[in-house]
Amino acid sequence: MSSTGRLQGKVAIVTGAAQGIGAEYARALAAEGAAVVVADVLDANPVAQEIAAGGSKALAMICDVTDPQSVQAMAAATLAAFGKIDILVNNAALFGKVTRKPFEDIESAEWDRMMAVNVRGAFECVKAVAPAMRKQQYGKIVNIASGTVFKGAPMLLHYVTSKGAIVAMSRSLARELGGDGIRVNTLAPGLVMSENVLNNPDWKGAAGQNTVNSRAIKRESTPADMCGTLVYLCAPDSDFVTGQVLVVDGGAVMH
Repeated sequence: MSSTGRLQGKVAIVTGAAQGIGAEYARALAAEGAAVVVADVLDANPVAQEIAAGGSKALAMICDVTDPQSVQAMAAATLAAFGKIDILVNNAALFGKVTRKPFEDIESAEWDRMMAVNVRGAFECVKAVAPAMRKQQYGKIVNIASGTVFKGAPMLLHYVTSKGAIVAMSRSLARELGGDGIRVNTLAPGLVMSENVLNNPDWKGAAGQNTVNSRAIKRESTPADMCGTLVYLCAPDSDFVTGQVLVVDGGAVMH
């Protein structure tokens, strides 16, 4: 994706950005001129160093989105380093290593963990950045959902439910934050062949091929396929867009 500097001077936080799609999101925002906080429970330094080596500003943060203090510390560190927060991409989630199984086989603890990371994690992050965005009367929040919400995909009930909650949360937040100039939208990828998905036997063979077959554009999806839409949702181009879900999956879902 060629850079047009659409995010020059903006400060972005991307959660779950140490690897996979999150790392690609962080690189894409940096390429458009944003200073990026690369946050993850894993070591995000390699991604931040790569961005910095390319001439952009980046800060790696260890952040557990299920821990309110950890999330507040991430927001405080962003403000200390860059003075403001313009963009939040709520990407941290459990998916790539999740095993597909009938809903009866999902244990309560696994269900609770999925909700804590995928739903409450996004809530904690929005709560942490909202004061800074309200202060400047501007902000872009992009919550990451999934095309599975619109397909009613089987064998991943806890995951699909968590992403359905993200769609609903984004709509309500858009109403609550609109008066403060904060836009809240949802990016819903289809099955993306990220590192963890490629390494997950559940997505090899028929499962992955069935997804490709369901698309109007019949090929596998890469993290880079998501970035044009993400940049659009973070940039001034979408300043009159809020409460929306954009599905990026090659036309498997049309709504």
